[in-house]
Amino acid sequence: MKPEPLAAVEIEPEGPARAAVIWLHGLGADGHDFVPIVPLLGLEKAGVRFVFPHAPSIPVTLNMGMVMRAWYDINALDESARIDRPGLDRSVDGIRSLIARERERGLSEERILLAGFSQGGSVALRVALTAKAPVAGVAALSTYLIHANHPGEFAAQGLRIFQAHGTYDAVVPYAWGVDTRDRLRELGADVNWNAYPMDHAVCPEEIEDLALWMKERLGS
Repeated sequence: MKPEPLAAVEIEPEGPARAAVIWLHGLGADGHDFVPIVPLLGLEKAGVRFVFPHAPSIPVTLNMGMVMRAWYDINALDESARIDRPGLDRSVDGIRSLIARERERGLSEERILLAGFSQGGSVALRVALTAKAPVAGVAALSTYLIHANHPGEFAAQGLRIFQAHGTYDAVVPYAWGVDTRDRLRELGADVNWNAYPMDHAVCPEEIEDLALWMKERLGS
């Protein structure tokens, strides 16, 4: 039995949807987190439907077992980190169900773009890298590649990726972003790399650069 699509905040275009962006929030946030960015992207004429799913609420070991929205459990943000593979797989399946729903609504994968911040970005990357049909691209913001030491499970040839990272990021170290960029390129992805003098956040310059990249992928 296929999983039910995740609950999500959806923003419809004024006319018929000709593309979709599925945008995953970071640890402890929810689907409302990136809604305010939509008007700043200038995609009104592109007919883009924005889908902001909510991660499930689970105990997070890293945060002393507190229950919060998370795409998977994690015990540390360093090289000793153990990833909750069953939780990760459930989240990947949940996003795949949202892609399938967009197909049912008449959009092909090449008109569906994934985006994600931090933990959400790691899931977005994994969904795109293991997809049977390539998506329009991935916006990977302040994030990292999970299970990067097992490249055989990934298909990245020609995948368009906008990657952004803060040089002062104290949560997901800048070095992780650089390593992710290099590994993605080794896998054959077309990575548009962007570094900004910021912490674990999103800055106005990044939004401007992301808007330009999205317009190239989906139209303006």
